[in-house]
Amino acid sequence: MNSALATAALPPDVRLMNAVSALLVAALLGTAAWTAVRWVVRLPVFNFRAIQVEGDVTRNSVASLRANALPRLHGSFLSMNLAAGRAAFEAVPWVRHAQLQRVWPMRLKVSLEEHRAAAYWEARTDGADAATEATAERALVNSFGEVFQANLGDVEDENLPVLAGPAHAAGAMLQMWRALSPAAEKLGEGIERLDLSGRGSWRATLGTGAVIELGRGSEAEVVERFGRFAHSITQVTATYRSPLLSADLRHADGYAVRLRGVTTQTPGKPVNRKR
Repeated sequence: MNSALATAALPPDVRLMNAVSALLVAALLGTAAWTAVRWVVRLPVFNFRAIQVEGDVTRNSVASLRANALPRLHGSFLSMNLAAGRAAFEAVPWVRHAQLQRVWPMRLKVSLEEHRAAAYWEARTDGADAATEATAERALVNSFGEVFQANLGDVEDENLPVLAGPAHAAGAMLQMWRALSPAAEKLGEGIERLDLSGRGSWRATLGTGAVIELGRGSEAEVVERFGRFAHSITQVTATYRSPLLSADLRHADGYAVRLRGVTTQTPGKPVNRKR
């Protein structure tokens, strides 16, 4: 009580000086403590002794991970920013997701999930001509429909289809390719390329090179249209004993086809088949 009275009796400028001095001392003590903590966490004793990598490592060897990720890792067992460390591993080609965890004593556990390539990707720009699209840089689409960059030479033996369409359409196009593939397999074919125009029109290119104009519509409508075509086209090719070159399914009452070596009474007119 006497101390409080004595402080209150001091002149205002003295009380202000005391308060400022107390704040300065507190700031100095805080700075010293922070400096000490930073010095301690950087001691060599807290450096990582081992990095344990598990999960998907099919596309990346230990050497490639060491060369691409380790130079980007900073900090010790106590100071490493795990989010920054995760980004360092996810920047490595073929790595889709990484999860980092500190494990005592002084180990870093890294769990990796790699991309699984499902198709090549060619982003289409509205108004681009065929030559421009042909020279467009290809990327890859993973099994989740996500576009990613990687060395295309790593998948050159995997016989992946090509998806070509507007940006951000890769997921929907992969889903459509999967939905159309069973009907194509009934023909003994695979869909080698699937195109989607900016106006929503679909086109499939089979393994033989035959081009199928699928037209517009919802996924269910396009799949049903192609399924009906696949069910009946074998009868047409068997009748004319000629392979299919192209088909147009955009007709309301049937479809038009072109067969190799088949001519009609009207030059250039395709063979018509009603559903």
